[in-house]
Amino acid sequence: MTEAPVDIYTEPDGEPDTLANLGPLRALAGVWEGRKGADQHPVEDGTERDTFLERYDAQPIDFQTNGPQLFYGLRYHTHIVRPGEVAMFHDQVGYWLWEPATHTVVLTLAIPRGQVALAAGRCDADATAFEVTATRGATTYGIASNPFLDDNFTTTDFRMTVTANPDGTWSYQQNTRMRMPDRSAVFDHTDRNTLHLVAPPTPNPLALAQGLTASGGGPGEGSLTIGDLRSTAPVEEWQ
Repeated sequence: MTEAPVDIYTEPDGEPDTLANLGPLRALAGVWEGRKGADQHPVEDGTERDTFLERYDAQPIDFQTNGPQLFYGLRYHTHIVRPGEVAMFHDQVGYWLWEPATHTVVLTLAIPRGQVALAAGRCDADATAFEVTATRGATTYGIASNPFLDDNFTTTDFRMTVTANPDGTWSYQQNTRMRMPDRSAVFDHTDRNTLHLVAPPTPNPLALAQGLTASGGGPGEGSLTIGDLRSTAPVEEWQ
């Protein structure tokens, strides 16, 4: 357990411009697409491998507090389909959070199969790579599943590594380890993709109301001080 501060009620004064205070999460802000995703998941006769197309929308929210605790974050939605298909292959919503005081990245995730997780890891504010993890049974950074999944596809732990690439893209690799009654070994359900920017983020409501941008200048919806580090090439150029 962490030692609680003496005053657990007084809230700090957060900065209105979330995009300027996201630490390592700045590289994820915006609307992104990836066309070379790879997935490995269990099937009845062993393992199936799929490719997938992904659209990832991560937009800044106003700063959040828990008493003295202060977060800056992104609200995200990722939608994934197989090439040539319309039916959803995977859908996920949640928040990326950055706590500057403790250099902690937090990921909340929920999927429409009755499963949620809260994962976290630590890194420097200017880190270009970080990792978050969650473990079944933990009461802080843990995993919760519906009874069927918990009995038959028991998720023991989750790990996701995010890397901001020099060309302005960002990549992730994740491993969801599961135990199933029809096999003795733990199964590694893996996913990876590289995402390319297709639209800049919209500043959070408080920043827009005050006419701020990520650079701390005047009005300019969607402007970012790191925009020139990102590739905004048309999708057909990186397929």
